[in-house]
Amino acid sequence: MKYPKEYLDEIKNRLKVSTVVSKTVSLKKRGKEFVGLSPFKNEKTPSFTVNDEKEFYHCFATSEHGNIFDFVMKTQNLKFGEAVKYLSQLAGMQPYMFSKQDEEREKKWNEYKSIYNNYVDFYNNELLKNEDYSIARDYLKNRSLGKDEVKKFKIGYIEKNPNFFEKLKKDYSEQTLVETGLFYLDEKKKMYVERFRGRLILPINNISGQPIALGGRIIENLDYLAKYINSPETNFFKKGSNLYNLDLARKLSNKIDHIYLVEGYMDVIGLSKNGIDNVVANLGTSLTNKQILTLNQFFDDIIICFDGDESGYKAAVRAAENSIRELKPEKQISFLFLPNKEDPDSYVNKNGKANFLYFTKQSKLSIHQFIFSHYKKQTKNNPSSMAIFEKKLREIASTIKDNFVKKYVLEYFLEKIAELTPHSNQNNKKFYLKKIKSLETTKKYFQESQSLTGVELKEFSLLYLVINKLDLLQANIHLVENIKLFTELNKKIFEMIIEKMKSCPQITIQDLNLDVQLIEKINKFAPIKHILKNQSDDNQKIIELLEDISRDLMNYDLEFRIQELESKFSVDMSETTFNELKELKKKQNLN
Repeated sequence: MKYPKEYLDEIKNRLKVSTVVSKTVSLKKRGKEFVGLSPFKNEKTPSFTVNDEKEFYHCFATSEHGNIFDFVMKTQNLKFGEAVKYLSQLAGMQPYMFSKQDEEREKKWNEYKSIYNNYVDFYNNELLKNEDYSIARDYLKNRSLGKDEVKKFKIGYIEKNPNFFEKLKKDYSEQTLVETGLFYLDEKKKMYVERFRGRLILPINNISGQPIALGGRIIENLDYLAKYINSPETNFFKKGSNLYNLDLARKLSNKIDHIYLVEGYMDVIGLSKNGIDNVVANLGTSLTNKQILTLNQFFDDIIICFDGDESGYKAAVRAAENSIRELKPEKQISFLFLPNKEDPDSYVNKNGKANFLYFTKQSKLSIHQFIFSHYKKQTKNNPSSMAIFEKKLREIASTIKDNFVKKYVLEYFLEKIAELTPHSNQNNKKFYLKKIKSLETTKKYFQESQSLTGVELKEFSLLYLVINKLDLLQANIHLVENIKLFTELNKKIFEMIIEKMKSCPQITIQDLNLDVQLIEKINKFAPIKHILKNQSDDNQKIIELLEDISRDLMNYDLEFRIQELESKFSVDMSETTFNELKELKKKQNLN
């Protein structure tokens, strides 16, 4: 008997080829592909490649080629059915047994799928074309959403007195229609009612892109109605096992290693409209282990970005305590807190894509940092409070499933507590004073450097070069005067130095009158200092280093401007914006 095509497709959708292959072969990322030693032949030079985007592996040494089913069959000597069972288990799916129950479930699933497709397509089409739905279109317009978003996310609108149930009843039984969660029986009126009447509807798709549930949003301010409602759970929809927009976001996992997890449907749509498509939302429930595990299949860093209010913060704390259990050495979970009263939708609409991405780089916290910070705020400086604080952090660390991560998270917590209680364990400290001091100095340096962005470090290299080679660069001022910096403080210092270079015949570092602490910071963190040590007398090499830094900063500027134009183009779709974007990308390729 044949497995249903959709069952096999879902296994492939849930599992990257690299995920399956890496169970057997040690893979390394190289461009868009992964490479490793062939599992089909003894070799010293890797000839085996995996392409997640195209969903295949290929061995140049043996010409073996195929998908995840082929790979498992060939490397584990399994038949097709056995490979399917193995992979379905790896994907977290129920095995398909070809029983009468499975056949009945398959029949019900086909009906369920058909009803949802009809329902979503009908109301999406009505919103796009029915003139009577202007109230819903006006609501979307006020939220800066247009036809593109309506089509992409299949948004629909259901009028207050719909009769689509009667139309569907011609093809499906009443029981089948009720089991979808789209309708319920009004006992008083003795009639079937559409659950989402008077609401915008946002289809919730499974990982294959098939609608399996709905979210509904009222568009009028009616205090007696919930702003959002979701479909009830059904045989084919479990809230804790699904994520809004995962079907689209997972396709980006071959290009992007991180995913934003937000609270609401409109946050997803707002970010997507501004060019940020690697985003999903949980479905009105606390974040579950299943959702974290699903995201970990596709992305290395989950950035949880809830609303910047009290309820958003509380939801983040719950999410942190639940999700830290699933932390793995190769995976990260981070938290991003927006300014108060902002949500991802409002923030990105006000500030644009580039600013949102920059804010992420500057402000995201790793999960263990957030948990420590949260409980530290609740702690008073007395033994009882500190004991409760430590006990709580030990309990949280103990829930982590991976033993290596558990060990290092607990060490992080205890080291941070030790910094708060410097007088404890003094007898032990005298034996390890030198070692601890060295470790703390290294750790401090690491933590400080981690807080600096890539562009700040590049700017420090430029300033380090200028300060240490004033004579050479004053004589070649044309090479430096037009370089653009981005960090406000570094930018002001650089402009001041250029001004003095132009106005004074010959300047020294004393003429610059720079703050001593600033010079120390530049000398400490400028990556170029290690290179310059060996080439300090070679003026040609120094000019080449300057040109490299200038090119990198120009590329950063191009990338920033491209992001801004992409955000603009996604809104105005104008030919002028497109041509500007095209020219900038040409320059980027030339650099």
